[in-house]
Amino acid sequence: MQASMSETQRASTRRGFRPGIVAGASANDPTTVGSLAVVGATTVYGLAWLAIAILPMLAITQTIAGSVGAVAGKSLQAAIVRRFGIMLGLVALASIVAVNLLTTIADVEAGGKALAMLLPIPYAVLVILFVIIISLVLMTHSFSRVASLLTFLPVLFVAYGASAVLAHPNWLDVLRSTVIPHMQFSTIYVGGALALVGTTITSYEYLWESIEVSEAQAGARQLAGLRRDAVLGVLVAGAGFLFVIIATGATLGIHHLPIETVDDAGRALTPLAGRWAAMLFGIGLFGSAALTVPILASSTAYAVAHTFGWNGTLNAPVREAPRFYTLIIVSLVLGAAGALLGLPPIRLLFWASIAGGLGTPITLVLMNCVARSQRIMGPDRISLRLSVVGWAVTTLVTLACLAFLFSLIR
Repeated sequence: MQASMSETQRASTRRGFRPGIVAGASANDPTTVGSLAVVGATTVYGLAWLAIAILPMLAITQTIAGSVGAVAGKSLQAAIVRRFGIMLGLVALASIVAVNLLTTIADVEAGGKALAMLLPIPYAVLVILFVIIISLVLMTHSFSRVASLLTFLPVLFVAYGASAVLAHPNWLDVLRSTVIPHMQFSTIYVGGALALVGTTITSYEYLWESIEVSEAQAGARQLAGLRRDAVLGVLVAGAGFLFVIIATGATLGIHHLPIETVDDAGRALTPLAGRWAAMLFGIGLFGSAALTVPILASSTAYAVAHTFGWNGTLNAPVREAPRFYTLIIVSLVLGAAGALLGLPPIRLLFWASIAGGLGTPITLVLMNCVARSQRIMGPDRISLRLSVVGWAVTTLVTLACLAFLFSLIR
């Protein structure tokens, strides 16, 4: 049975199952979209350059996480526990679960609001149906099937591009803001910068990368392909980043219209860019939620199960991993409950991304240590050059967190 399962996982990799696309594209989740919408509404295209500058940083973290999954044959959280023991494992787990749950609430709420923009059905009904469908998919399909299904969802991000074109931006201003860095040391700019860093380089993304690679049993021989795959996924996400900033900057930002909810964004886009722009924005947002919510719920369950040594895999039937699937259901139920509280979605998304930025340095530090560990990685540990740039990313993220805290105190 185990041999058959392993062969199935290997076959999924040979057929073109692309872990990096799913993990990289998941950076463009509703939390990211909400943060980008706030950034576009407050700074117009002022931080467009940062949305592009983040991409190499994201590619580096995904590459390191994929290397851990391929060489160690286990998730990043399991590798952390093995290398540092249960105490530091619990510290990493706390940072992962806290950010994941807040982000799950924000993303479930955004998914429900996106559906409400497209369908004449009450919001509460849509949230419940959304969570039920995701629960059924995760409980009745193997890991390889779930991952293959998620691979197709980034196609919906094309809607963000169409929405940006319909917003009729000044493309010269867009180009100038994208290639020429500009920064103001104000709470809006610093908070927006941290939100972008926090929401794009978040622990669940590189944790999921390590889970996908380890579940597929890619092995060290496929490291080169996995790294190219990680870059491709990041490029998919990066296109979405820029399109959302353009769409909201050319409409909300130019006209100085603040937003608090996804409905605000839709209502503002309709008179300024047309009904189709608002609908396409809603389609893209739903695609982001449908891609990310299953990853968030599953990665939370994987992290907890792998910390305590429980049987935790989507390849196991429910009867063989009851605690694992209970964690998935609890995560989704909490996400739905939080989504039904009526908190302003865009602001919730924005602050969820800031929480991610504050919690991310913990797991980044541990991941860099694990990736260079002879005990965990053996002769296939990451190169010194990759380790150096990995620590550089960790330093930049940490400095962004400190800058944001300083701006709040000031």
